[in-house]
Amino acid sequence: MAEQCEGCAGEVRLAGGIANIWTTSQTRTGGMTLEFTDDTEFFLCFDCIDALPDDPGAGDVDDLRD
Repeated sequence: MAEQCEGCAGEVRLAGGIANIWTTSQTRTGGMTLEFTDDTEFFLCFDCIDALPDDPGAGDVDDLRD
């Protein structure tokens, strides 16, 4: 299972779900949804999360897209 990063538009693998029910190999999620103080919410990969400044907002995610 995968989702698209709203910063870099890369495909991000998601752990768990029905697709991994019969496997014993561990999978890690490659990102997470962040809710900012300006009430915006974005799903970002960990690389994009690391690139955000302290106290990010929607404009900072827009900057990641460039």
